[in-house]
Amino acid sequence: MFKELDPILHAQLRLAVMSLLISVKEAEFTFIREKTNATAGNLSVQLQKLKEAGYIDVVKQFKDNYPQTSCKITPKGIEAFENYVIALQAYLKV
Repeated sequence: MFKELDPILHAQLRLAVMSLLISVKEAEFTFIREKTNATAGNLSVQLQKLKEAGYIDVVKQFKDNYPQTSCKITPKGIEAFENYVIALQAYLKV
């Protein structure tokens, strides 16, 4: 009756990150950290899980001698997010 919710997206911080990236497509680590109120360590761990699932791409580079990490949602991530929302809506219709 109910579709299983994607366990990768069901975690609160990962869902917040994906919701943010759906709207902006790409964002820097500091922007995501500020918007989600997450600690740098926790956010790093959750971004790694999203990256391993293929939902986001993470690019690390240097800008003016400072490290810069950018995250971008992938087509697989967009599809997973859309499927998650559809599954969640099914729960609300009951």
